[in-house]
Amino acid sequence: MKTSADPILLFDGVCRFCNQSVQFVIRHDKHGKFKFAALQSPIGKQLLKKYNLPTNDFSSFVLLKGNSCYTKSTAALQVCLGLGGLWRILSLLIVIPKPLRDGIYNLVAKNRYKWFGKNDHCMIPTPEVRKRFL
Repeated sequence: MKTSADPILLFDGVCRFCNQSVQFVIRHDKHGKFKFAALQSPIGKQLLKKYNLPTNDFSSFVLLKGNSCYTKSTAALQVCLGLGGLWRILSLLIVIPKPLRDGIYNLVAKNRYKWFGKNDHCMIPTPEVRKRFL
């Protein structure tokens, strides 16, 4: 399977917080370089398999960039780096030890449905944004 040269974000398609995070990236990605796919989608599962990640656990945000695969807090910080501008400053949080960063990430991931809810419908993107979804 050929993947996009652009970075691809895989996200939990039913998580309201995850969907809002995707909307945030869309708004701040001035060059439109990020592509998106739900973890639950056929292409999402195919990409998870390609990178030897579980295809039935949707609690991790995944960033595929070149031949690299980032998950959890590292993925989020890599996205900040990719957004550029002032968002790039947040990528400096990478100096915090990964177990601590991912511990906080796991706490939010575990409670995301309780705290933020689930979507009962998909967003309807504009044709321009729709092109960025795989």
